[in-house]
Amino acid sequence: MSLISRVTAPSAAHDVAGLVRALLSSGMSAPARLPVPAKAARGPRLPAAPTGWGTSAARIPALADAAQSISSPSPAAVRPATLPSGPTGLGTSAIRLRTPEPRREPAPAADPAPNLHCPPAVRDDRALGESVTEGLVAWAEETGIYPGQLDKIRKADFGRLIMLAHPESDDPDRLLAAAKCALAEWSVDDHYVDGEVEEARPELLGQRLAIAHSVIDQAHLPLAYAPQLEEVVQADPVMRALRSSLDNLARYATTAQVRRLRHELAIMFVAYNQEGVWHTTEQTPPVWEFLMHGHENSFVPCMVLVDAVAGYELSQGEFADPRVRRAFTMAGSASVIVNDLYSMGKEDPTDFSLPRLIASEDQCSLQEAVDRTVEIHNELMHTFEAEAAALAAAGSPELRRFLAGIWAWLGGSRAWHAGSAGYSAAA
Repeated sequence: MSLISRVTAPSAAHDVAGLVRALLSSGMSAPARLPVPAKAARGPRLPAAPTGWGTSAARIPALADAAQSISSPSPAAVRPATLPSGPTGLGTSAIRLRTPEPRREPAPAADPAPNLHCPPAVRDDRALGESVTEGLVAWAEETGIYPGQLDKIRKADFGRLIMLAHPESDDPDRLLAAAKCALAEWSVDDHYVDGEVEEARPELLGQRLAIAHSVIDQAHLPLAYAPQLEEVVQADPVMRALRSSLDNLARYATTAQVRRLRHELAIMFVAYNQEGVWHTTEQTPPVWEFLMHGHENSFVPCMVLVDAVAGYELSQGEFADPRVRRAFTMAGSASVIVNDLYSMGKEDPTDFSLPRLIASEDQCSLQEAVDRTVEIHNELMHTFEAEAAALAAAGSPELRRFLAGIWAWLGGSRAWHAGSAGYSAAA
């Protein structure tokens, strides 16, 4: 099921209400701010030349020192990395960051699932979220991506998700730009893969994604043939929405930041093709393949806009560093597992999700599978937490801010899942 389908679907009849209720009521176990050694503010910069895929942060001397201070911290050696109170750089005039009030999390339920290691949200400005949602509904009507289903977008309250996930900006226009990109990419799933808006045509999925990709990475055909491609694009609401969202994003983001998103969308399209194969061949993917799918089909396209929405730019050299990429994509994989967990009470038992695949593959109860899913999520989160803190200690101020922004994004996403009426109703 796609994200919007999971939020707006009725609660399922199968017996998972208790598991979902436990997840919704369990507390947040991670610190609100990414722990970074005090020396991080003046730490050495990352090397300009990457050292290869999968390189561990601890293998570089500067990062090893930082990692050691994280693994064995003393109270005086560690302080939390806070979001900047006075952001600088591109578009900062639109940003008026407020210091959030301390948040008290509810106590765990009487019979809670194992606690998800995830930070709380930095802020929750309901009015701002509603403003973004209404702007998103108007844009969806204009592009035609959800004809007759605009109430689903309003019910899903995606504006609140974007508001929670991007606490460095309270500019509704910048937040709406991110929301448009998110809804456009999710509409690809709803139109082409899951068939939630129109009839899915699995035999045409690869062809449709390829043409849609020509909008993401604009194809330049000879003059005699270009009008034919444009005619196809203009007739497809998904392609119109993708073009509109990227054009709008360019008002707030640099060319490099927009290019990052284009790259992540291309990766997501590869994952959609993989999902199409599962359905057309009636395969049940093994757990390892589903986890790999989550690496390619996660919230990463949303998360990649953290700096653009906040009004600064992480350098291409640091963003492309394999160590940064490793930490960043692990955070993305963790984010989609949260969605799998919160969606259990909405799904048909035949839908693919990590808990159900684990239960089937390991021949264990759904409760045991949920526990294992939470363990996998927490492993990813703990690894991100440690490696991101080490990277922040050795990197530029922009990298430190970007990684702290990803941490805040994860907390905002979890808070949206926990507080969304669509997911809460499942319990």
